[in-house]
Amino acid sequence: MDKTIVVNIEKCLACKSCELACAVAHSKSKVLEEAVAESPKPLRMVTVESADEFAVPIQCRHCEAPLCVEICPTGAIQRLNEQSPVTVNQDLCIGCKLCMLICPFGVLQIGPEGRAIIKCDMCWQRLEDGQQPACIEACPTKAMKLVSFKELTKPKRAAASKQLAEEIKKKSPARDAGRGGK
Repeated sequence: MDKTIVVNIEKCLACKSCELACAVAHSKSKVLEEAVAESPKPLRMVTVESADEFAVPIQCRHCEAPLCVEICPTGAIQRLNEQSPVTVNQDLCIGCKLCMLICPFGVLQIGPEGRAIIKCDMCWQRLEDGQQPACIEACPTKAMKLVSFKELTKPKRAAASKQLAEEIKKKSPARDAGRGGK
């Protein structure tokens, strides 16, 4: 995928609005008032975890080479193409939990029936409709954003370029003096 969900944990209030919005977005009704009465209860695919004094919303990272896809014996975990999110076909999942063991982020959860895996799908249907994932849209402090990797890495490239230029200036002050005279 060329986009990812990033979180500014300094802005996260641990309000869990992202969790609630995720559960509603993946409910049958897609309406909060109706979703709370659904059986089985809709499940959230993002979890707000505590980390020291911070709260960190964490969900599937949709890895470029997802180990969960490779290890799944039934092909239940799949990516349709390079730009699609990693999804789970609930009907194919046998609940072997190999994907849970291999995920480096620990974001896969077992379903309520103890069989099918539950994980973030980046609200792919919402993305196809030109909307943001539900967790991002619901965040009151805008701590969560969907950004392209190009956008995400641009400040890092600029900082690295500036640092390199400053190091070169420190090493060759005569060079700068020579430029001013030409």
